[in-house]
Amino acid sequence: MKRKRRTHSAEFKARVALEALKGIKTINQIAQDEGIHPVQVSQWKKELQERLPEVFASAKSGRDEKEKSERNLSRIERKVGQLVIEKEFLEKKCGELGIDLNEKP
Repeated sequence: MKRKRRTHSAEFKARVALEALKGIKTINQIAQDEGIHPVQVSQWKKELQERLPEVFASAKSGRDEKEKSERNLSRIERKVGQLVIEKEFLEKKCGELGIDLNEKP
């Protein structure tokens, strides 16, 4: 019978990778203590090393994206307001001129 594949939580992977990154224990010791293969520990350590800069970069880029989306939203709201005013103006003028708005050209 085959063994069922285990899935590990992100917290577990982070803890193991950080322990390997610290270098207090060898990768083989960590793998034996946690009951996983040493290659897996090495892969998680490598991935942690590669993605560490993202942790600090995401705070700034997150703010930039939020500011950009807020500017875009306010621009769209201004445009919608302008179009509503123009529509109401045109409806009023059509009423004054006796133009039927339900009539299709």
